[in-house]
Amino acid sequence: MKFSVKKLKRNTLGGVLIHMLLAGTILAGLCLLYFFTYLPKTTNHGQSITVPNIEGMQLSQLEDFLVKRNLRYEINDSSYSDEYPPLTVLKQYPHAGSKVKEGRNIFISINRLNPPTVPVPNLVDGSVVNADAVLKSNELRRGKIELVSGPFNVVKEMKYQGQVIAASERVPKGSIIDLVVMDGGSKDFEAPDFTGSSLEDAKVVIFGSNLNLGNVMIVGDTTGGGVVIRQKPEAHENIKVGDVVDLWIGKSDTVIPDDEVREN
Repeated sequence: MKFSVKKLKRNTLGGVLIHMLLAGTILAGLCLLYFFTYLPKTTNHGQSITVPNIEGMQLSQLEDFLVKRNLRYEINDSSYSDEYPPLTVLKQYPHAGSKVKEGRNIFISINRLNPPTVPVPNLVDGSVVNADAVLKSNELRRGKIELVSGPFNVVKEMKYQGQVIAASERVPKGSIIDLVVMDGGSKDFEAPDFTGSSLEDAKVVIFGSNLNLGNVMIVGDTTGGGVVIRQKPEAHENIKVGDVVDLWIGKSDTVIPDDEVREN
């Protein structure tokens, strides 16, 4: 009877140990399945997507485009650029080519529907050259020049969309401002010699002389920079304020046939 009791106790203890071992094994297996199978699937662990380039894309196209790639977007900023239509993506983060998880938000900046406004600077009584520089610094553009009789070669009035506009009035950024310029008495003077000058240097002289820049023809390969190799009217020819000057730009040793110049 004593032998049977001892044996029973041993069997009972062994059974408990076996059950504990089995339970531990099962628990360890469940942990492995959770961390290495279930969790990676639910968190996309180890999976990544290459972010596409969406800059320049219309907002109306963006939803379908990103959903097909298991991505989303969120607008976090807006600005304005006249190079793109309204509601176009200007910037994105993460940048194109970045690696992200599925379902990641792509933060975007979009182009505003309407451009911000800027005040018109006071250009009256200044030169055309000064007007060009001031307009550019205020993110505006110079339009056509209307010549009127007057003793000085200065700006008399400014116009926006055909109407006279006063300094400090606000217009959309990038707007074109036309100038009414006095002709300085309409006296004849000799055309400057632009030969060998860069296009930018020639523009300064043209606008400073209250002339208008006409056609600019690029001749041949101008890689590394080109200069004025021909002009019309010719240098020292009599011209008047407001006349148009055409320029040919190319390498200094480029030759242009006379008949090609006459055609222009």
